[in-house]
Amino acid sequence: MIDIYETEFRKADLNLLVVFAALMREGSVTRAAAALHLSQGAVSAALGRLRRLFRDELFTRTRTGVEPTPRAVQLARRIEPALALIQGAVTGRDRFDPATARHTFTLGMSDDLETALLPRLLAATAGLPGIRIAVRQANRNTVAELLDRGEIDLGIAAAPAHGPDHRTEDLFSSGYTCLFSPRLLPLPTPLGLDDYLAHPHLLISYDGRRGIVDDLLDARGLTRRVIASTTHFAGAALHLTTLPALATLPIHAATVYAGTLGLTATEPPLPMPRYTVSAIWHATVTDDPAHTWLRHLVSRTEPPAPPAQPGT
Repeated sequence: MIDIYETEFRKADLNLLVVFAALMREGSVTRAAAALHLSQGAVSAALGRLRRLFRDELFTRTRTGVEPTPRAVQLARRIEPALALIQGAVTGRDRFDPATARHTFTLGMSDDLETALLPRLLAATAGLPGIRIAVRQANRNTVAELLDRGEIDLGIAAAPAHGPDHRTEDLFSSGYTCLFSPRLLPLPTPLGLDDYLAHPHLLISYDGRRGIVDDLLDARGLTRRVIASTTHFAGAALHLTTLPALATLPIHAATVYAGTLGLTATEPPLPMPRYTVSAIWHATVTDDPAHTWLRHLVSRTEPPAPPAQPGT
């Protein structure tokens, strides 16, 4: 059991922690003071005490307000959930009511997952006027770092890299499909390997050099002709409306692009692996009621089903 009379703990006036949370949330001494119904002088004085308590600058001045230091970001991961639990214990309202809450949830995911999931998340929260969803671009290699810095609340990625301070939950399985304009490339479906290799391709790759298709073709002693590359799935899909080319991309995004842009989605003419998309979050928010609600919302949100293939 924690000794609540420990000297350092007694210095930690809970009101100081409330000010700390307000500064993290508002990013400004002026706005934090207004939110707490305090004077700017009182908030500045509290900040001075916080700096002495934690032996860190905590917030540095910018042209638009204040910016947290790395130490402040680390502290926020523990202080904000703790304050929420204390508030719930004191008031008896230790739950999150999305119908009355005013809360912004920031998700980190790549644009293919944003394409498939964000419209459905927005539809699910349409009747909740105080709930806002923001999206930061992220991938499996960056979500953990964004979580650790407090820049996102929840990451969504395929096999996200993570450490012991993170928790994950599998969401859905996906794979790959081919996408092209039937107006510019009147190809038969399902697509044969000869047709697949006979036409130019758009590559979606973070390094712009090669993708999983190239690895699979190499294993067969085959190559494709790549005429351009991009790091964005949405950009590739948009280009296909004006280019007689093919692109191979995740099924969950291709289904949306096909329906929106009048493109054809069809199975690739070579076996492609499937993979699992997972949610990832920092362990310190696991029991936070608002975060629990967010995870439940995301876990119930599935990407649109792909259209049935000919003969299936």
